[in-house]
Amino acid sequence: MRSLGKAILGAIASILLGGPVLAQVAAPAGLPKAPIPYVEARSAPRPVAPRPSTAPAPTVAPAPPGAPSIDPVRLEAFVDGWMADAMAREHVPGASISIVQNGQVVLKKGYGFADLAARRPVDPDRTLFRIGSISKTFTWILLMKEVEARRIRLDRPINLYLPEKVRLPGKSRDIQVRALMDHSAGFEDRALGQLFENDPRRVRPLDLYLRQERPDRVRASGVLSSYSNYGAALAGEAVAFVSGKTFERRVEDEIALPLGMTRTTFREARSPRRGLPAPMPQALRRDIAQGYGWRAAGFMPNAYEYIGQIAPAGSASSTAGDMSRYMLMLLGDGSWNGVTVFGPQAAKAFRTPLRREPSGINGWAHGFMTFDLPGGHRGYGHLGSTLAFHSSMTLVPDLGLGVFVTTNGETGRALAQALPAVLVRNFYDRPAVFPRPGSAELAEAARTFDGDYLTTRRSYGGLEGFVTGLIGGAHVEVTSGGRLIITRNGQAQAFVPEGPLSSGRFISAMGDERLVFRIADGRATGFRPGPNTETLQRATFLERPQTLIVLTALTALAAMATLAGLVLRNRRELRQNQIQARASLVQAMQACLWLGALLLFAIWSAGASDLQDVMYNWPGLLVVTASACALVAAALTLITVAALPAVWQGGRRVDSWSGLRKLFFTSTVLVYAAYAILLALSGGLEPWSR
Repeated sequence: MRSLGKAILGAIASILLGGPVLAQVAAPAGLPKAPIPYVEARSAPRPVAPRPSTAPAPTVAPAPPGAPSIDPVRLEAFVDGWMADAMAREHVPGASISIVQNGQVVLKKGYGFADLAARRPVDPDRTLFRIGSISKTFTWILLMKEVEARRIRLDRPINLYLPEKVRLPGKSRDIQVRALMDHSAGFEDRALGQLFENDPRRVRPLDLYLRQERPDRVRASGVLSSYSNYGAALAGEAVAFVSGKTFERRVEDEIALPLGMTRTTFREARSPRRGLPAPMPQALRRDIAQGYGWRAAGFMPNAYEYIGQIAPAGSASSTAGDMSRYMLMLLGDGSWNGVTVFGPQAAKAFRTPLRREPSGINGWAHGFMTFDLPGGHRGYGHLGSTLAFHSSMTLVPDLGLGVFVTTNGETGRALAQALPAVLVRNFYDRPAVFPRPGSAELAEAARTFDGDYLTTRRSYGGLEGFVTGLIGGAHVEVTSGGRLIITRNGQAQAFVPEGPLSSGRFISAMGDERLVFRIADGRATGFRPGPNTETLQRATFLERPQTLIVLTALTALAAMATLAGLVLRNRRELRQNQIQARASLVQAMQACLWLGALLLFAIWSAGASDLQDVMYNWPGLLVVTASACALVAAALTLITVAALPAVWQGGRRVDSWSGLRKLFFTSTVLVYAAYAILLALSGGLEPWSR
């Protein structure tokens, strides 16, 4: 189950186009621990990273408003050393960064390789990286341009701006435009088998994707933020529909080309196909960075990720050089180098959260993420992830600072997300002391927080709902030392109270990440991590992992005992009435089916460490067959339940079925029934679903 969680949670709950998750306990302020020896695969050359600076890392006092720019020489020396350590520790083959401040590009640099086999180094002005959900910021800009032009209103239903065949049906018809921008539309989050594709023939037009992959609405609109790629895609379809141009063309005509971002595109490397936007120009394809996964044998190349079917949510490719122009425009309130992309209304919106949130919790500034940074500084921007690429863009207006970093390795998330805060802390804040101390008050109130929590950012039905329900949660416990430990996907992070315990506010013991618990009647009912891409709600008894584990173990034991009984049972006990005989046969069939289902799912889980295989081949023959076996076994439970009265009546002979055998049969029926009900409620008995 551990390998299953690591694979799928990475592919679904966190990296799918920018949804961050709680990270493993890190070194202070996001800095890497001491570098580990770099293991080099024979089949893949070692990435080249700059030699760390031998000078001590610069630290300065907190900067007042209007602080001067960071000295470029000190900045480059610090970043070179930090990147060398981080890339080696996190097994990242290549990275590209750009840093702007006060209207100038102060650092733009490539590290490592864009293609290990060809030994092609990263060029910050030429190498194209997939930037994942940073693509959404282009979508929100186009949407706010329509708002400024009064062709779209934030407080009106999105259906008013969609073609008829794409409009949301039923109770979703009232979802407002603004709900898409703060991810509060109420959609479930589905991704497996359709968010990414490795076969260009499976790429669909955006409107077709929106019709065929429509998620269920599982909560009222405006209640809470839970990240939705589908919602961003709806916004992209709206800006295309109201203008009569494709989304890709609008990005090019209104953002990329005016800013000179000639190496930024939402188009992908495939052959032309009728009904789809034109593919990526050939001139750009030779500079695409290859994505990699880290395996025991070294770096392994990933398949090209096609995201064009949901382009507004994450299909963009760009360079660090182009993103420096983009950041300068954003810091310039929509204008740069004589070009105006959007006006003052949009500029204000991108720094103004749609709803008030507790300090430290991202407020969704009209689609842009907001970040609390060291030294009391406030930033905005976005994170972005695909299966193999991880990026971040952070803008800090009071420092005139913009930081973009992108990587081409599956394990690059920690590096990409940590660098902006590391820079701000190092150059504009006093050194912090880590770890933060625990709280005796928290240790005494452990029962308030201890327990299992389930994310709202998941599928709520079918086989995907079953799997994401298994691994889409967190376990919370309080240590005797007064620290709150949150474990997700096998990784643990420690938090300590920030302020009165009754406020429910916590801050990372090793950094600046925050979360807020909701407490009712002296018990935590859920919590929100700082990025506010999800809420984790306290799991019910049937949603707890322990419940499934116990019932799975009992079902497996009952099945094995049933089959063993067929071999070892005394021949005299075969004298039974017709109903007893048939009930025994049915239960033997159930035993085979349950064991078959569990074995098939275990085999699939063992191979689920390959993120690409899980995403592209979902659900696959093993999972479907396992679910079908479980469904038939569950259906047979109805027969054994109906046979219980006749089983207890006995046969012609008093000792035909002993009381012990009748008790075992009844106990087995109850175990199977309970397991079938649990699987039915969680979507595990739906082999026809995805």
